[in-house]
This record gives sequence, C-alpha cells and structure tokens, in this order.
Amino acid sequence: MSDKSPLPFVKVQAAMTAMTDKAMQTPDDVVAIAIVDSTGNLLAYAQTGALRLFSRRHALRKAYTAAVMATDTGANGQKLKEQGRSISEMGDLQLTGMQGGVAIARDDAILGGIGVGGYNGGHLDEALARVGLEVLLR
Repeated sequence: MSDKSPLPFVKVQAAMTAMTDKAMQTPDDVVAIAIVDSTGNLLAYAQTGALRLFSRRHALRKAYTAAVMATDTGANGQKLKEQGRSISEMGDLQLTGMQGGVAIARDDAILGGIGVGGYNGGHLDEALARVGLEVLLR
C-alpha cells in the first residue's frame, strides 16, 4: 500500500534525517525539530540532545504556527509588530511570532509546517527548517 498523504512518511523521515544530520555538524548546538501536518498535528519530532522544556515546546509551537497561519513564523511576527499587533490577539496560545518555523506549501496549498527551537538566534532555527523544507518539496 502506498502513502498518498500530502506529506508521506518516507519524505517526512528523509526531511528529519537531513535536518538532524545538518544539526549534528555542530553537536554543541542542541536543537529540537518538529514537523506537523496542515492542521498542526505532529507527524515527527526529534532532538539532538538534552534541551530545556522551552526549546522543545517552541519547536512544536513554531511548526504549528507556520502550518495554521500559512506563513513563516518570523515573517508573521514581524508583520504583526509593524501593524502594532501581538500574536496573543489571535486567541490561540499555541501560536508564536518567533523566527524558526516555516510553512510547507505546494501549489498554494499548505501541507504543514516545520519548527526548530534551541539555537541562540532564530535565523539559525529557520535555516535548519529550510533544509527539511527542501527535502519535503522535492
């Protein structure tokens, strides 16, 4: 039986492998990585070492936010800030405006989100998430 889901298990697994391999190139920088479907349900989670609870939860929140808001989390957070608004106004406690979550989209359809937490500075989180995004969209 073949997996016809928008994010097949084989691709999700390959994306997680690519991201964890990349993260392990700097083993002192421990990260958490999450991939969710379009409704924010967890498909895969990994971490490269012991992390604080905050970093683990934030990887999940970043993936969830990217999926349900249909946009990258840093861009969304910046847009809201420029409008003088806060992510808390959205009424969903799982949302975050922190950088490190990327939306998985194909042909204008949101398939899910990837979230990375743990690096000091969200730009590195986002860069690692984009490694997985590249694999998922091949």
